[in-house]
Amino acid sequence: MRDRRLLQVPPTVVEMLDADEQVALIARIKRLLVERDATLVAHYYTSPELQELAEATGGYVSDSLDMARFGTDCTSSTLVVAGVRFMGETAKILNPEKRVLMPDLQAECSLDLGCPADEFTAFCDQHPERTVVVYANTSAAVKARADWVVTSGIALDLVRHLAERGEKLIWAPDRHLGAYVQRETGVDMLLWSAACVVHEAFKADGLRKLRAAHPDAKVLVHPESPLDVIALADVVGSTTALVEAARNLPAHTFIVATDNGLFHKMKQVAPDKIFLEAPIAGKSATCVSCAHCPWMAMNGLRNLAQVLETGDNEIVIDAAIRERAALPIRRLLQFAQQRKQAVLGNNDA
Repeated sequence: MRDRRLLQVPPTVVEMLDADEQVALIARIKRLLVERDATLVAHYYTSPELQELAEATGGYVSDSLDMARFGTDCTSSTLVVAGVRFMGETAKILNPEKRVLMPDLQAECSLDLGCPADEFTAFCDQHPERTVVVYANTSAAVKARADWVVTSGIALDLVRHLAERGEKLIWAPDRHLGAYVQRETGVDMLLWSAACVVHEAFKADGLRKLRAAHPDAKVLVHPESPLDVIALADVVGSTTALVEAARNLPAHTFIVATDNGLFHKMKQVAPDKIFLEAPIAGKSATCVSCAHCPWMAMNGLRNLAQVLETGDNEIVIDAAIRERAALPIRRLLQFAQQRKQAVLGNNDA
């Protein structure tokens, strides 16, 4: 299996609007959402403007699977998904009767890109005796090859459950999350080799130094990070779990190792607390992601308004793939319901 550490990562370009244009775009989008019978759902890593607009218009802000589940509960005929492509696909898989649009279909995910369906299928075919578990951050075609889809919030419980049944696993695509799950559970797992360009950049040495400068701070880490970063965490969890930690822990200062788009929600739920970015590699000219997903940054007010006007950028999935991909997702939801546990966190998404 090829190591997929190197990908063509686009530059992070944040939409810049003057105040008048922003006000006009928000008014236009609100009008179009009503006219198009559409609901906006946005990921935690999108811009504050998109998150606030989703919540102000009856939409939703959350992690990827929860975004898709919300779509099944709302009555709108159209869902507009502000996030990355696999999130739009997941929304379509769970809501096949709805039209699903995205501001930019080129908004990808390094984990998804690092796990091409044809190569992954061939790898699984070489190990037919193993149960295939894939993270939510994968394409519809990869999900269609899986036995289970998992989120970071339920991965440990599910993998332990499968181990109790004596199953050996294939895990894809995130090698860091897979290594964390493997370490915590001791389960026999073959790991696919892909990573999130944001979370892989966090560095333990820099985190130790920052923590020494803020000894009272709590460290919140998403499990897509390297194991030596996870080892320094006070809380390891999904995006939603990290938000809840920021809300509920008594600390005043937090060092956060995840996409800095999550800081907006953290500041909403804990406005009196301080949030510091965990250090990443090359925070200068050599920075790859600068703690913000470049594909998430492709979502903006301009292209959101445009897609509502035109109906472009619709997610279309082959019916056979969609039906097969729905099975491991629904299996996860049923498992979570049986365990009476909310399904939290991608990366994620």
